[in-house]
Amino acid sequence: MADSGLKTVDRALDLLELLAHEAQGLRPVEIGARMSLNKVAVHRLLSTLIRRGFVEKREDGRCLVGLKLVAISSLRLNNLELKTEAQPWLRRLVDKVGQPVHLAIRDGNEIVYIEKIETVHSIRMYSQIGKRSPLHCTALGKVLLGALDDRQVMALLQAAPLIAYTEKTTTDPARLLDEIRQVRQNGVAFDREEHEPGVFCAACPILDYRGQIIAALSTAGSRNDYFDQPESDVLAAIRETAMVISRRMGCDPERFEKK
Repeated sequence: MADSGLKTVDRALDLLELLAHEAQGLRPVEIGARMSLNKVAVHRLLSTLIRRGFVEKREDGRCLVGLKLVAISSLRLNNLELKTEAQPWLRRLVDKVGQPVHLAIRDGNEIVYIEKIETVHSIRMYSQIGKRSPLHCTALGKVLLGALDDRQVMALLQAAPLIAYTEKTTTDPARLLDEIRQVRQNGVAFDREEHEPGVFCAACPILDYRGQIIAALSTAGSRNDYFDQPESDVLAAIRETAMVISRRMGCDPERFEKK
């Protein structure tokens, strides 16, 4: 990025920090005086920030921090709280199943791993904290798709051609929608070598106080029959851990059972 671009970003951040400390907001002329900027520069900064929702302009002309920034901050705080509440239970699950455990959220048409715990003897996977993976061929992604209605699911699946990561990846949106409906009904999703060869995963939802899916929890195995028994020890452990974490996030246990 050119120096002028970096300077513009710097000024935009300075402006947001300035407004964050002004509960009643500031008028453009006041912003210019505080930041030593001319009227044109202030107008350009505000126009972009207002258009993106980071700044709101009231009828009296005062500018305040926008709801977009509040929403982003809330997501960050929620994810930090989720990780803090989940970590001890994730470690217990790792001790119980002896395989890697993941916690992920959805960001657009991808999942983002916000936690991963594994042992030296667990199956090797490409996943890592902060890394992104597709929704359509991961157990975590299928659970997170289950939080959306059918129309939203199809919009995401049809937004771009679905990549076949392995020969077992499903790339037909209609077939995937049928699978997502089953995920909603059963409360568990599977990935049978659809993302990485030799890796089989199962995932369950994490719910908040509203009963809404806010994240997904998964573990993995290297055998096709790893999760095949409906009441297998592994599946039971995943469900139990997901329920405990959901309760820690304020979810009514009855709501979790209905998912």
